[in-house]
Amino acid sequence: MNPNPQAGADVAAADAPPRSHPRAFEPVTLVLTIVLSVLGALIGIVLITSLGVSPNTAVIGALVAMLIGRIPVGVLTRMRSKHRQNLVQSAISGSTFAAANSLLTPIAVPFALGRNDLVWPMLGGAVIGLAVDSWVLYRVFDSKLLPATGSWPAGIAAAETIKAGDTGGRKAAILGAGAVIGFVGALFKLPTSAAGVGFLGNIWALAMFGVGLTVGQYAPEFGFDLGARHVPHGLMIGAGLVALTQALLLMRTKKGGAKGAVSGAGAAEGPAADGPDADGGLTVQAPQLRRGLLEGMGLFVCGAIVVAIAGGVVGKLSLPALVGWVLLAGVAAIVHQLIVGLAAMHSGWFPAFAVTLIFLIIGLVLHIPTVPLALLVGYTASTGPAFADLGYDFKAGWLLRRNAAPWRPFEIEGRRQQYLAQLVGFGVALVVVAVAWKTFFQDGKVPPVAEVYVTTIKTGLEPGTMTTMLLWAIPGALVQLLGGPSRQMGVLLATGLLVATPQAGWMVLGALVVRQLYTLWRRRGITDAEARKESDEQAENDLSLVGAGLVAGSSLNDVGQLTKAL
Repeated sequence: MNPNPQAGADVAAADAPPRSHPRAFEPVTLVLTIVLSVLGALIGIVLITSLGVSPNTAVIGALVAMLIGRIPVGVLTRMRSKHRQNLVQSAISGSTFAAANSLLTPIAVPFALGRNDLVWPMLGGAVIGLAVDSWVLYRVFDSKLLPATGSWPAGIAAAETIKAGDTGGRKAAILGAGAVIGFVGALFKLPTSAAGVGFLGNIWALAMFGVGLTVGQYAPEFGFDLGARHVPHGLMIGAGLVALTQALLLMRTKKGGAKGAVSGAGAAEGPAADGPDADGGLTVQAPQLRRGLLEGMGLFVCGAIVVAIAGGVVGKLSLPALVGWVLLAGVAAIVHQLIVGLAAMHSGWFPAFAVTLIFLIIGLVLHIPTVPLALLVGYTASTGPAFADLGYDFKAGWLLRRNAAPWRPFEIEGRRQQYLAQLVGFGVALVVVAVAWKTFFQDGKVPPVAEVYVTTIKTGLEPGTMTTMLLWAIPGALVQLLGGPSRQMGVLLATGLLVATPQAGWMVLGALVVRQLYTLWRRRGITDAEARKESDEQAENDLSLVGAGLVAGSSLNDVGQLTKAL
């Protein structure tokens, strides 16, 4: 006899297929979301100020939610639902990136400049940047520009972790083995997450990423410091301009292209075709993509106006210069978020610091005064990381919801609940940063990237910097053009050169070789085309689990760096 029939009923209910998606504001989910968001925000600001990194805490959130769901106490068993676990991991990862990258780093720029009076106005601007950042991603995720079928490696890691905890078996064993290898490798300073990324996503994009990482690592040994000469920045300018042009082309509405579209904001339209593979698998079509990006541009410009007024820029610039500053800030914000988002989708790494530095250099070339330039940099830096992180979380949710029936309404509602959960995480991050920033900054704990921005603003540019960047923009544009919008080869090449993490290039390229060899090994002796296709798909599934495990293990190690920071 079951000693606790109510608990047994709760477990059965949790394991049953849900008729509707769990809500972000359910009491148990909300309380756990808030508690873990506080933890995530603290982890984020401690690590960004001490080690200069912000870890992805999504796997931590998923694991904690799974453990709580195993407690046989009343309503806690509801956390056995993989969809509730997805909501919690979305919130904690959102609070981590929001606190560290989108809020604390921007306000550190005026503080490092010696203008403490501008910290609160900059925080207001950063909140606007964060809010618009997440709103745009919510509107345009699963479009041709940012499809759910894209790599989004950290999202795959979170989803596979949740599924492994839910089902166990062979998949859990493969994922667990990958996580152990990823964790141990990271302990020995090996970028195992880069190897994990190599097992996921487009081979061409990842090959360019690996080449960029390798060249960026070894070029200084041959007396050619790419970063100091701003070569990667020039490549990113060229690739970024082409990528934006490609994004504009994707916004076009083809004849009949809007049929059956589903708005990123929620409601289903058109015929009842269902399933993630119906209608090309996209829930956001060209009209919704166009509307979302245009809305984002308008909101970013409005945010720039607020920053200009609150930060006193209005009194420092002439009217034409003020209009130019506002427009540049708005364009910089949306360009920054798109480039960071595209890089994150394909590689799992995003060059937020480097792309912000590009707009800083453009500001220096335009001779923007010190304070307006610092505010421009802070406002630009507030966008991008949360955009990428929400993409990871939506990818995780999309993978967890693929077998729902009817799929499309469940997917749209689930995405909406994830967005609401992340808003809770953002709100908690704001409170934590507002309370803690003064203590951290007065103790000398300022994000290193903010100090780099301020140093660059004060020292200015070396002669010929802009000319060099424009020259290198040409090959960047050509590579991006040849690869097309689905591969983002130019953006990924520049990303690899910019991050240039030691040994990461070998990890990515080695993983790509293993990926090809394993696929060929599974094909051996198979002559039937259909059987070969099935074998290739199984190989991709196995390697995706290994890659997800490596990324998850590396993420756990990153969070473990908290003890070192403290």
